[in-house]
Amino acid sequence: MNFLKSLLTLTLVSGLFFSCKEKASKLVEETKTEQKVGTVAAKPHTASFKIEGMTCAIGCAKTIETKLSKMNGVQKAAVDFDNKEAIVNFDTAVLSSKDIVDAVQTTGDGETYKVLEVKVN
Repeated sequence: MNFLKSLLTLTLVSGLFFSCKEKASKLVEETKTEQKVGTVAAKPHTASFKIEGMTCAIGCAKTIETKLSKMNGVQKAAVDFDNKEAIVNFDTAVLSSKDIVDAVQTTGDGETYKVLEVKVN
């Protein structure tokens, strides 16, 4: 009987521990998303550039777009596979156009993508 009680108690405590951890990590992610969406760029700029080396819309363009969108200081990133170009709205108080170019060129194996004709407005 004591063994059964101990097993039940251990199961209950483990369940509470792991469920609280999961809820906490979801809350942290939601907060990060809200902070990114709700922030206004102190020094907003737009960078546009060509990307050589993309071979597909989902694997290449979407991967680069996702990486850029997750960068701190990026308000919006769009990569157009058909035109082989990207447009990134970012805060120059947080990062530079060089940081964005480096992020694109290091995506994947670090040798596949090449950024050309960078224009910052």
